[in-house]
Amino acid sequence: MSDIEQELDVRVIPPPQKHPTIFNTFNDLDENHAFILVNDHDPKPLRYQMAAMLGEEAFHWEYLEEGPDVWKVRIGKNAE
Repeated sequence: MSDIEQELDVRVIPPPQKHPTIFNTFNDLDENHAFILVNDHDPKPLRYQMAAMLGEEAFHWEYLEEGPDVWKVRIGKNAE
């Protein structure tokens, strides 16, 4: 893991741009690095989409804060 992780607050991003922005952020990560996703609801559907598109082994997902108003998830890219 990196010492400093980028925080991506998608609460300020228009809904149609949220998932593409998140995927671009993930794709730009180096292996074994992560970013913190900040959202106003549980991003569980995103996890299912990532698993379907990338495979469960490609990333890790760790809840840091679980609502009710703010959700934070550390999303990291696993080494291939």
